[in-house]
Amino acid sequence: MAHRTRLTGLWSGVRSRTCQQSGDRPVCDRQPVGGGAQNGRVPEGDTVWLHARQLDAALAGEVLAGTDFRLPALATVDLTGWTVPEVRSRGKHLLLRLVAPDGRRATLHSHLRMDGTWRIFRPGERWGGGPAHTIRVVLTTARSVAVGYRLHDVTLLPTAEESRLVGHLGPDLLGPDWDAAEAARRLATHPDRPIGAALLDQRNLAGVGNLYQCELLFLRGVSPWTPVSAVPDLPGLVELAHRTLLANRDRWAQSTTGSLRRGDTTYVYGRRAQPCRRCGTGIRRDGTGERVTYWCPHCQPGPAPA
Repeated sequence: MAHRTRLTGLWSGVRSRTCQQSGDRPVCDRQPVGGGAQNGRVPEGDTVWLHARQLDAALAGEVLAGTDFRLPALATVDLTGWTVPEVRSRGKHLLLRLVAPDGRRATLHSHLRMDGTWRIFRPGERWGGGPAHTIRVVLTTARSVAVGYRLHDVTLLPTAEESRLVGHLGPDLLGPDWDAAEAARRLATHPDRPIGAALLDQRNLAGVGNLYQCELLFLRGVSPWTPVSAVPDLPGLVELAHRTLLANRDRWAQSTTGSLRRGDTTYVYGRRAQPCRRCGTGIRRDGTGERVTYWCPHCQPGPAPA
């Protein structure tokens, strides 16, 4: 039986889709940005920044002609008629801001994690970002269609409440408010914590993921398990992180070696058992899933897992 989701508060004027119930999940009638680990780029702060820039170029100032949210929590929401004033990144979070015809403001938040990506297509163009069942969001305007594949943490909330999702983040390595001294101060707050884990903690500085954590520590000759208090020149490490993300933010290919040739773009990341580019020692790997660390035991002396 057809039903409509009732929306209150900010969303009381947001149109909802008519859906048919199938079990516990509503099934709705359904009428490039690159990136993502599946496309060879690890979604770190620079990837998300580039997504935001290209989505902004395609959508900013445009009125949504149609929206399709393929997620249970948002499946009946319809933002047709809303305008996109801008798309911004905050660390590894994407913030797509919206304005309703009556002036209300909302933000569509998404996170790429390891496999998410947004793609932009021309109206009528065949979509090529992955299987249809991995699509989470479709935003249509008169001149483009933005399709979000494998997105995570998709949330629609009042723009004034964005801090609920990103207020905990430390200084954004690619943000206009970047503060190197504050980032170094936050890292030093827990002196006994391993530096690798501290760099990945987005509350210290926002934008570093596994790839850059591994590469930055190799470049500094520091074991990822070195306590923060024992890291020489912590401000220098922070500045290197800033320079590295800046160098990579305008291109889809990520490189810390200076080479863009396939297989030559990193020193240690993704190179388990391969010889170190500096000393020839086999690169080691520790961890599983999204928390994998690569390092050279010779070039990065110090604490290490057994």
